[in-house]
Amino acid sequence: MKRYATGRGIAVYQPEKITPESIERVKIERPEALVVAAYGLLLPGALLDVPILGAWNIHASLLPRWRGAAPIQRALLAGDLETGVSIMRMDAGLDTGPVLARRALPIAAEDDSGTLHDKLAALGAEMMDAALESIASGKAQPEPQPATGVTYAAKIQKRETNIDWSRSAPQIERAIRAFRPTPGASTRLGAETFKIWRARCVEGRGSPGEVLRGEPEPIVACGEGALQLLELQRAGGKRLEAAQFLRGRALVPGARFG
Repeated sequence: MKRYATGRGIAVYQPEKITPESIERVKIERPEALVVAAYGLLLPGALLDVPILGAWNIHASLLPRWRGAAPIQRALLAGDLETGVSIMRMDAGLDTGPVLARRALPIAAEDDSGTLHDKLAALGAEMMDAALESIASGKAQPEPQPATGVTYAAKIQKRETNIDWSRSAPQIERAIRAFRPTPGASTRLGAETFKIWRARCVEGRGSPGEVLRGEPEPIVACGEGALQLLELQRAGGKRLEAAQFLRGRALVPGARFG
């Protein structure tokens, strides 16, 4: 947006935080509406009251499911079969305002937080374009969110990115996708730290974290089932397909991640 605006001589104002002074600066522009996407802070009521047509948020979930900071990752971690975009009129709460439009999007088996983000971003832009026309014409009729089905998508904590091999293979595989392309799902083997970027659920049984097979693609036991590791990375190294990775670092059956 910044590149688009500056390339066309449109003023860009980027306050480091929202202050009374920054709100006054927005008032000078006399905006008819505010559009918010992926903003990490709650907007104060004094700012929400500035535009005559309201402040509108493009939220990457089917509200009221996954209100909060990390709706894409939480949907993947939970194994949701679909997510979507909600266009919501903002109020003082955390993603609690009335919803003008919702559109669902299936979550594909290979989706990660990066691919899902891009799909939802394109969908959200399309929906907001239509929503603004409705808002400007006075036809918009946002509806209160239902009281049932509320879940919160808390911010991802670093500890959550450490693989817990006692969990089932599908749960771990979903976590790997949820934390790709960033920050990555991590695990340890002895003193070394690795990131697992891609894996596949397979049959297998052993102690959680145990390497059941080293080559051609490592298989590691989980609390239920096993994972075939397809792409790995050593600390300070590059992301590598399993075959390339094993040329520089063998994984011996019986070794244990965790």
